[in-house]
Amino acid sequence: MDILEPNPRYKKSSLATVRGTISKLLPFFMSCSVYFVLWIPLSEPSLYSALIKCLPIISLEFFILVHSLGGGTFNSYARKILLGLIFSALGDMCLIWQDYFLYGMVMFGLAHLMYTIAFGLRPLNVRVFIVFAIFSVTFYSVIFPYLHGPFVYMVAGYISLIGTMAWRAMARVSLASHNFSWTYLSAALGSLLFMVSDGVLAVDKFCFPISNSRTIIMVTYYGAQALIALSITGNSQDDFMWKSR
Repeated sequence: MDILEPNPRYKKSSLATVRGTISKLLPFFMSCSVYFVLWIPLSEPSLYSALIKCLPIISLEFFILVHSLGGGTFNSYARKILLGLIFSALGDMCLIWQDYFLYGMVMFGLAHLMYTIAFGLRPLNVRVFIVFAIFSVTFYSVIFPYLHGPFVYMVAGYISLIGTMAWRAMARVSLASHNFSWTYLSAALGSLLFMVSDGVLAVDKFCFPISNSRTIIMVTYYGAQALIALSITGNSQDDFMWKSR
């Protein structure tokens, strides 16, 4: 008879992994706290403010390196997520200065490309693709009247990249007990938070001001990156194992 009973050895291993993971994330939580405590005004761009903003992402980069090298394996998936975080940190630096906003979009576009490659193209999941395609087209149609100059095509390209990234992340998620992976779910939730963060940023920058927009953008952004980085901590097929008897 099949029963949904967790493997005891896996349960102990999983708890140990969670404890180890939390300790490795302490620099990330501390650097996030520093960013929100200092809350440097956007009107005062500087290398110092850029460093403070990038520290949480840099902490996640070190988290991936420590976790991967500590486990003796630095696989292709982890390397691609690391590259995505590096491009994200460069994007964060560019966005500190408004004159470099377009360069920031390019850097984040490359980050989404790295994440998309890491997530892969299987399973295809056409229904999820249709949902994100409709949402992306609708969102672009709403903000299109507010766009001018290079932003007309830059925003279109960016929405395509982040929408594709979110599609590939969500396409992998299965809630069936025998095929469930919390690392897939972590990446999927991270991709959705990323869309929320960039959606609020786009509306606030191009359409109309949103109350507490910076707080919403940065909380969802850091949360998104942390969840995507956490997806490197498990093996997709073995995250949850069930035994039968």
